[in-house]
Amino acid sequence: MRIDLISEHASPLAALGGVDAGGQNVHVAELATGLARRGHEVVVHTRRDSADLPTSVRAAAGVTVEHVPAGPPRAVPKDELLPYMAEFGDHLSSRWALERPDVVHAHFWMSGVAARRGLDGLDVPVLQTFHALGRVKRRHQGAADPSPLQRERIESTIARGSDLVVATCSDEVAELEQMGVDRDRTAVVPCGIDLTKFVPAGPVAPRGDRPRILSIGRIVARKGVDTVIAALAEVAEAELVVAGGPDRSDWDTDPEIVRLCEAAERAGVRDRVRFLGQVGHDEAPALYRSADVVVSAPWYEPFGTVPLEAMACGVAPVVTAVGGHLDTVVDGRTGLLVPPKDSRALAERLRELVNRPEWRRELGRAGVDHVRRRYGWDRLVGRTESVYRRVLAHSGFSMTASTGGRP
Repeated sequence: MRIDLISEHASPLAALGGVDAGGQNVHVAELATGLARRGHEVVVHTRRDSADLPTSVRAAAGVTVEHVPAGPPRAVPKDELLPYMAEFGDHLSSRWALERPDVVHAHFWMSGVAARRGLDGLDVPVLQTFHALGRVKRRHQGAADPSPLQRERIESTIARGSDLVVATCSDEVAELEQMGVDRDRTAVVPCGIDLTKFVPAGPVAPRGDRPRILSIGRIVARKGVDTVIAALAEVAEAELVVAGGPDRSDWDTDPEIVRLCEAAERAGVRDRVRFLGQVGHDEAPALYRSADVVVSAPWYEPFGTVPLEAMACGVAPVVTAVGGHLDTVVDGRTGLLVPPKDSRALAERLRELVNRPEWRRELGRAGVDHVRRRYGWDRLVGRTESVYRRVLAHSGFSMTASTGGRP
């Protein structure tokens, strides 16, 4: 098959470079390279955000990344990209008039806008992965949500108009049903992790004698790090290591870091909270292995790979019972679930694990097995390929002559 992936703001090249990779970058990169290994020809269309970028790059065998001229050739915050999606879609239309894909898979809602415009008049199936839903984001962030006001309306149109929506968790399917999408036009394919990198055995980051609780990921309010800091006040002697956030050069002025430091002062635990700043993806496994417990306490979470990475490294996670966490963590068997924004409940579960090392190890062993059986990229790419074939078979689409119907 010739498979075209649309990822308007998240280039897979960022993930392959390994510096500023976010969840969508990694997802698209792994999906593209995995599909290529299975014999498909994959093209990823992403917005040109630098004048120095070439028109196309052969990123891996069978994978081409094409930089689409849409808007200024510089970095633009993703929430400001909607006005350029018509230009993005028109470019796709011209491109696909010359070489029609067999399947188009859009990632993020604005990619869906561009894909629909580009496919106008073409008999090609389009699948959609949202990675996050605007209705959920708005519900939890309210006026602080920077998304365009029309996002929810556009998302609903895209969801109902797609041949199939590939959700990353079962909680998202329930949201999609409320948006008018029939359950039989959805499929759940979760995100995966690199099972060669995240393993129990390997280097361990330096640590002291205190029990170590690790929080790792983006430092934004919705991630609930302030709840973890409040809980730490009730977990005697433990230290909290917070990895992620801005470059250290921006440390003193970043409003979220300043807010969290003030929260630690008020809770009387500033001496037990250590901020590491950005940690490279290659350094993360050693940091996970140094922890007694990993905590992830967001208000909402479209998927969340932190619990998977922790479990793959043999460390039990304590996570909020939201979104993808409900699928990935089996409460009491591979980790523990707590309500969001509840520091007392979180403190109780953290104390249990800190004070029961044998139980921690039992959960850790079960977590390794759980992740290795379910969340390797090879398995998940295979499931995605099956979804593509299902859409082609059930919808009566035919593959293009240009690909010769190659599998």
